[in-house]
Amino acid sequence: MKFQSIRLFSVLGVLCCFISAKAQKEISNTVVDFTTQMPIESASVYIENTTIGTVTNTDGKFLLSVPDEHRSDTLVVSSIGYKSFRTPINDFDETFSIYLEEDVASLDEVLIVGSTRPKTGNDIVVKALGKLESNLPKQAYLLKGFLRHKERNKKEYKWLIESAITLYDSSYAAGAEEFLKINVDENRKSYDLRDVDSLFSYYTYLKNTRRMDLKSRQMRRDTIQTSSLVNAIKWNDERINGLDNLFKGRLNLVRNSNNIGALFGKNVLEKHQFRLDTVLVDDGRKIYKIEIDQGEDFAGLNTPGIFNEGFAPKGWIYIYWDNYAIKKVEYELIAASDVQKKRSRSLFGTTLNHKLVITYKEFEDKMYPSYIYYETPKLVNIGDRSSDKLYKETDKLKEEEEEQFYYTTQEILFTEIIQDPMEVKQELTTSQWSEDIFLARPYNKEFWKNYNVLLESKEEEKLIMDLSQRASLFKQ
Repeated sequence: MKFQSIRLFSVLGVLCCFISAKAQKEISNTVVDFTTQMPIESASVYIENTTIGTVTNTDGKFLLSVPDEHRSDTLVVSSIGYKSFRTPINDFDETFSIYLEEDVASLDEVLIVGSTRPKTGNDIVVKALGKLESNLPKQAYLLKGFLRHKERNKKEYKWLIESAITLYDSSYAAGAEEFLKINVDENRKSYDLRDVDSLFSYYTYLKNTRRMDLKSRQMRRDTIQTSSLVNAIKWNDERINGLDNLFKGRLNLVRNSNNIGALFGKNVLEKHQFRLDTVLVDDGRKIYKIEIDQGEDFAGLNTPGIFNEGFAPKGWIYIYWDNYAIKKVEYELIAASDVQKKRSRSLFGTTLNHKLVITYKEFEDKMYPSYIYYETPKLVNIGDRSSDKLYKETDKLKEEEEEQFYYTTQEILFTEIIQDPMEVKQELTTSQWSEDIFLARPYNKEFWKNYNVLLESKEEEKLIMDLSQRASLFKQ
């Protein structure tokens, strides 16, 4: 097999393809549902027979930079459940929006023709999990990508950090704990206003590190040094939202399904039930759309130091009909046990604790992660409430709901796959690997000039602008 380094861009919210020193032609447009006239989010936009591409954002918009050598090629726009759109790039017309028509395969026809195939959602998912060894990479590889980590309450952004990252994975067969590594290469921007109100992190930090027995009612923001609060915030982020946890833990559902206690492990049907909804079409290929529902037992993440148990899973999983490769997983964990419901409603005002989307890109018959979206609420402000009241709903708590917790969101776009064994080995042995996004790194203007980043929506642009203005004022 010929190993090579490739570019991979088919993911949510991508700004454009790799920008080199060569001349580029920028094309942009909006992708719309023909029937509903609504914008289509996450539609793939790429140059045929290449891995150069992007996807539409929440507004259905995209921007793609086309290298000169590909101007005579064909542009393809596709989305699961729609007929693909194709046009020569030289003839691309930005005047009119791109309309996609629905394209749904007949479920009955598929089940009849494939008489020897699995018929139920449970059977299809179990077969897909059994084929992971053949559908996921068998050799070590590197992924280059872009991370956007942000935290906000219901009113405003509190923190934004953007990083270039590298992920090393020795193969699906190897355990992630020992054979998967993440490195933060560069930081692009960082505004942090969380030390204004992150008292819960500070209280939890003191309690878990046994530094003192401090009642939350004794804490006031004006009595705590900012440096101490920052240490507490960093500690709390690493245990809840650290990249290490995301990639090596249970939320990396497909990659880590061979781990002990994995959510998609050998006992997957105890905590999940899967219902075949329909068969859609993805760029001409039939793909199962399967609903994820709860099983007999509750699901949990087993996070050290955090009560992260008692959840019911919900969502969707998309599996190719021809080779049973998993294309996409949309996964939510909702508080289901009495204890978790009480905790979640009291602390966060919601029972939705974890929202995860993982999209895969097929290359040379193997599936590589291309985009990850993860969202979870996190309590930050306890005000003058004592620790024994943290889990109780009060009228005051409801009034402060808009500011008491943050929505923490991580988006990761992988833009390059490196398969060459020598290149993989060299970077693995020479790089100083650290997944610490807090580590101070000087801004490298030249590095970011040609680096692929996630496209921001109009709402995000405004919120980030507001944050940068407030951060500048705060630092003065």
